[in-house]
Amino acid sequence: MRGTTADVLVPSAEAQSLRKDLGELVSGGRASTDPADRAAYARDLWPRQQIRTRAGEAAIAPPAVIVWPADVQEVAEVLRFAAERGIPAVPYGAGSGVCGGISPDDRTILIDVKRMDGIDHVDPDTLTCSAGAGIIGQILENQLNAKGYTFGHFPSSIYCSTLGGWIACRAAGQTSGRYGKIEDRVLGLTFVDGTGKIWRADQDGDNAALLPLFIGSEGIYGVVTEAKLQLDPAPTERRFSSWLFRHTEDGLEAIRQIYQAGLRPAVARLYDPFDSMISRSFKSKDKGETRDPSDTSTGPGVGLRSLVRLIRRPSAINRLIDIADPAMGGAKLVLVWEDDPEIGRAEHAEAQRICSGFRAHDTGEDPARHWLAHRHSISYRQSAFFAAGAFIDTMEVAATWSRMWPMYEAVRKALAPHVFVMAHFSHAYPEGASIYFTFAGAASDDSAALERYDETWRSALRAAVDVGGTLSHHHGVGRSKAPMMRREQGVAVEVVRSIKRSLDPQGILNPGSLIPIRGGDGV
Repeated sequence: MRGTTADVLVPSAEAQSLRKDLGELVSGGRASTDPADRAAYARDLWPRQQIRTRAGEAAIAPPAVIVWPADVQEVAEVLRFAAERGIPAVPYGAGSGVCGGISPDDRTILIDVKRMDGIDHVDPDTLTCSAGAGIIGQILENQLNAKGYTFGHFPSSIYCSTLGGWIACRAAGQTSGRYGKIEDRVLGLTFVDGTGKIWRADQDGDNAALLPLFIGSEGIYGVVTEAKLQLDPAPTERRFSSWLFRHTEDGLEAIRQIYQAGLRPAVARLYDPFDSMISRSFKSKDKGETRDPSDTSTGPGVGLRSLVRLIRRPSAINRLIDIADPAMGGAKLVLVWEDDPEIGRAEHAEAQRICSGFRAHDTGEDPARHWLAHRHSISYRQSAFFAAGAFIDTMEVAATWSRMWPMYEAVRKALAPHVFVMAHFSHAYPEGASIYFTFAGAASDDSAALERYDETWRSALRAAVDVGGTLSHHHGVGRSKAPMMRREQGVAVEVVRSIKRSLDPQGILNPGSLIPIRGGDGV
């Protein structure tokens, strides 16, 4: 029988000894077995773990020890120590991942990289800088803005995620249409492999071939400590546009034509009719409603509790939405440019011509400006669903244009029996785009909710792969998608294993993430 949370968090004698040894390897003796620290580092924000937390498992997978190295040499010392003893080691940024990339056990050394958070070598001639892997995204952007630059990478988690985390999961920011994904912005890396060896890889120099291997490797090859970054001048002007399409397919085709015509809006987001309606609802609340200061309640309201009861039968709701689709007002497209003013004006005019060809309704700048002002808000509206007894999650997949609509339909069909679902298309490129599904579900109790959650993901991932999509565009794989990686990647999974054996011969680095555990491959 599993012990209480307090029992689980009591450090063993072995953990205490480990803490003492590790404290001698890092400056300031920064190593801890404190129960509060172990609870805080026991998981990331994977919604599956959130359900278990709600059920009373506050510390699902507490590590043995947390250690805070200050530089690459200290990381190397810690990893040599771990490799010599065969102790698992897991790198940790800010814990904002949603795919179960963090799941230590009571033997694990958890390596928090946030002490490595400096910015230096800002070069105005090459528009580059170097930054520590532990810097929080918004802090990085603020410091660059103060010097007149932007990194151009704005994930929804920018306030609570690190540069190292972005590199680990091959992240995409909301302005990827203009600046590209993280792999387009990283020019060099410093990292430590599973033996404690320090490596430096540079796009135009030594070990260049290691860059694409490490970006997106989720800590299974090594711990990234620093990155050389491509910068841009901070934008002096933005242009905004929004359109309402009668059919989602028309809006999707308009985005394809925009990007294949050579236009590069920084943002192109198309919301399906229900997501568009929800967006308008949030806009109304943001404009006109304020919370009654005398209301001290913190729990979910009556409306949300009623919704949770409804989504226990998602098939009926999803069918009703399909029937009501034409009455919801259409699919909303938001476009934002960050560019030279003359280029922005020319691209804006051409995008207007393309959208008008679909008889879309020009809804002006306001919806796009509103999106920009509130682009990070949605992440902070999810906790109420968990408090009300439901779960909410997102699934981002990607495909080429010819497979985009079939994947949208296939994944929605797979999700519909299990959860209430809506979607938007974003992160567009000439070759294709990403689809971002948001879904919510509920069950009679937390045990049943876990079963529903797992079946939801199995069905949806299988559907995405079967129509030729890829399982992750920017959230990473973690443990959430790892069981299905063989179904998508086939023999490439074994290639990844062989690279890991070379860089991490003891297999200590973040075991269980990204690639499936043998015997646990998905079907």
